[in-house]
Amino acid sequence: MKLLVLALDGVFDTGLAAVLDTLGTANELAALQQLDVPPFDVQVIGLRRRVHTALGFGVPVQPLRGDEQPDWIVVPAIGTKMPEALCAALDRRDVQQAAAWLRDGHAGGARIASACIGSFVLAESGLLAGQDATTSWWLGPLFRQRYPEVRLDESRMLVPSGSFVTSGAALGHMDLALWLVRQASPELAAVTAKYLIVDHRASQAPYVIPDHLAHADPLVGRFERWARARLHEGFSLDDAAAALATSKRTLQRRIEAVLGKSPLSYVQDLRVERALHLLRTTRDDIERIATQVGYADGVTLRALLRRKLGRGVRELRSVPVQESASPSPAARRR
Repeated sequence: MKLLVLALDGVFDTGLAAVLDTLGTANELAALQQLDVPPFDVQVIGLRRRVHTALGFGVPVQPLRGDEQPDWIVVPAIGTKMPEALCAALDRRDVQQAAAWLRDGHAGGARIASACIGSFVLAESGLLAGQDATTSWWLGPLFRQRYPEVRLDESRMLVPSGSFVTSGAALGHMDLALWLVRQASPELAAVTAKYLIVDHRASQAPYVIPDHLAHADPLVGRFERWARARLHEGFSLDDAAAALATSKRTLQRRIEAVLGKSPLSYVQDLRVERALHLLRTTRDDIERIATQVGYADGVTLRALLRRKLGRGVRELRSVPVQESASPSPAARRR
C-alpha cells in the first residue's frame, strides 16, 4: 500500500508522528510476526521545500510530483487549534494549494484520509460535500458554519465515507493510522495496537465538554446556562423558549445549526456529563443520580449512558476521570 502523508507548514507534531510511528511499527511487526502483508510504502510530501512543525522542528519532505499514484493520501492536522487562528490558516496560500492538489489526487484515483483539523483542509477542497465526516470535537460549530454541505458528526472517532475517511481530535491520528493498517490486515492492526497500548475508541463523546461548544453562539450559550440550572427537572422546549425570550422554532434551528443536534439531545449531553461526574465523585447509587439529572428511574439513565458513552455504570465508575469529561469550573459552582 502506497501512502503519501501531506505535511503542511505548522503540521501538528503529535499527529504527524502518530501516523508515521504507527505505520512504521506495523511494518516492523509484519516482518516479526511473519505475516503475509505487503509493507506500507510511506512518503512524507510537502508543498514547500522547507516544512516545520507547529513546535518548530524541521520535517524532511519530498516534493510533489505529477506522476504519483498513491493508494491513500493522508492529511494530518495543522497545529492551529482555535477557530479564529484556524480560519486565518485555512486562507493561507499553501493550504489552498493543498486543497487543489487533493482534488487532483482524488481524480487520479487516490483515496484520502484526514485527522483532526486535517479534515478542515480536506473540506476546503470541496471533496467532502455530501459525505459523512468527523473532526476535532470542539470545532464542530465552526465546521458546520464553513462546510454546511458536509454531514458532520463530531461525536464519532472514525468516519469512513465513500473514498474518504476522517478521524477525531489529536490522538485520533493513531486511530486513523490503525484503521489504514486494518484495511491491509486486521491481525496486524490488532498486534500493532497492543504494542502501542492503544485502546479501541469508537467515540469522542466521553471527551466532549458541552458548554465549550455552546459558547460558539450567544443564544445557545444562554440556553446551556438555563438548561444546566434545571437538569433535575423535566425538559420543555416551550419553557426554554419563553425563558430566553425567543420562539421555539428559532431556538430549535439555532441549536441544530451550531451543535448539529436537537435541544433535547443537547440537554441529554448535559445530563450525561453531570451523571458521569457524580458517578466518579460520589457514592450515590444510580437511582439517586438519576433524580439529580432529571430522570424518574435509573433504567433510563443507564440506557442513555450506554448509548452516549458506550459503557455501563460499573465501567464508568472504575475508569479514572478524564479531564475533558469533568464539568467546567462554572458547572461545579452551580
